[in-house]
Amino acid sequence: MADKKFYSVGKTAKLVGMTAETLRHYDRVGLIRPVKDEWTKYRRYTDRDVIRLNIVSALRSMGIPLREIKTMLDANDIQKLVGEFERALRRADEAIRKLKEAKRRIERVKRYYESKREIPSGGISVKSMPKREILLSEKPLSPSIETLHDYHRHFYAQAGEERKALFSFEDTAGIYEKNGEQRMFAVCIRCPADKNLLTLPCGNYLCAECTDETEKEVAADLLGIAGQKYGVQAPFIVKIIKLTGILQWKYELQIPLDG
Repeated sequence: MADKKFYSVGKTAKLVGMTAETLRHYDRVGLIRPVKDEWTKYRRYTDRDVIRLNIVSALRSMGIPLREIKTMLDANDIQKLVGEFERALRRADEAIRKLKEAKRRIERVKRYYESKREIPSGGISVKSMPKREILLSEKPLSPSIETLHDYHRHFYAQAGEERKALFSFEDTAGIYEKNGEQRMFAVCIRCPADKNLLTLPCGNYLCAECTDETEKEVAADLLGIAGQKYGVQAPFIVKIIKLTGILQWKYELQIPLDG
């Protein structure tokens, strides 16, 4: 045994980030079989075993069952083995996509609660907003659990398969209202010319939070203040959707005061 480098169970567990009990379980099910020292009878792992254990760890993190992993590692058909790894990589890509989407939703909720610490609920304020390029939905589209779950997908689909790579969106959705017509929108980071593209001008906006139930009342108050205090007849209203929970949302009404 002097010709090879061997590791004890404890040392191997540290190298691969597993517990000794996990290694013993893998031994029992025939996934990784260490050699036994002929003198001490202790189990010893080789560098090859360490590599194999790292592969097992990566495949387990993708949610692949041990029995499938054993079949993959025991395969003698190289072409079949490559195919199995390609399938595992596709699983990983899908898991990463779902995790990223879950992370975006949690970040939206987190930003909402952070903002609640800074701005009194229901208060009317004037905010300076930058110029925003928004892509309007081609058809009337109202906020719902379904549309807000993955609203980016709706706008990429609207752009079309050939053009969707030209678009990139912020993690912000809203509703644009003008002359009584409402259309949902996504805020663009990058976008080509498009018939549904619209520019929200920079400047001061009169803002207040509301819910579906209080929207009409709050909008009437803001329009009244805009006219009486600022002498402005608002040409449009923006309703930014603010998630307050995974299945809940409010709006921030924004009425332009400049120009």
